[in-house]
Amino acid sequence: MYTRNAARFCAHCGAPIVRRVPSGDNRERDCCDRCGAIHYVNPRPVVGTIPLWEDRILLCRRAIDPRYGKWTLPAGFMEVGETTAGGAQRETIEEAGARIEVGPLFSILDVPHVEQVHIFFRAQLLDLDFAPGSESLEVMLFEETAIPWDELAFRTVSMTLRLFFADRARGAFGVHIQAVPPPSAPKDTGR
Repeated sequence: MYTRNAARFCAHCGAPIVRRVPSGDNRERDCCDRCGAIHYVNPRPVVGTIPLWEDRILLCRRAIDPRYGKWTLPAGFMEVGETTAGGAQRETIEEAGARIEVGPLFSILDVPHVEQVHIFFRAQLLDLDFAPGSESLEVMLFEETAIPWDELAFRTVSMTLRLFFADRARGAFGVHIQAVPPPSAPKDTGR
């Protein structure tokens, strides 16, 4: 996460940067008074899938921090040069070794307190040939009643799964756009 109090230097010329509102702007930015560069900090997209096989969803148990050992949907940071759907498919392959057909957009969750936007697509598993990637301890299919709700890694995953099951019960899927409020506990990353 971006920290405004860290000692920072211009990526162009190495001079110290100053936090101020540049001329013609209306927000504070990191500015270099030596070379005139303005360093914009923008949200980072996290992309993932809700991989489905019959009535079960594929979850991954994290082998990395944050939230080591907790369950999550396959997701991660989007890379330069890929589409949101392409990034979601790549993350599903990397974390779960799962071949999928990416389906429609399902949720966009704004997480401004960690400068992220989480984007999830519905997806169909093409087969049951999946295995944990380097960032997962294990991968497993779960029916709705077996979802380890208290062991989910991030609020965005919990929100997405609850929305998914509510839509499935209604018999119609929509696109959900919501904001994730700041965490109530200091150790919660808010995701």
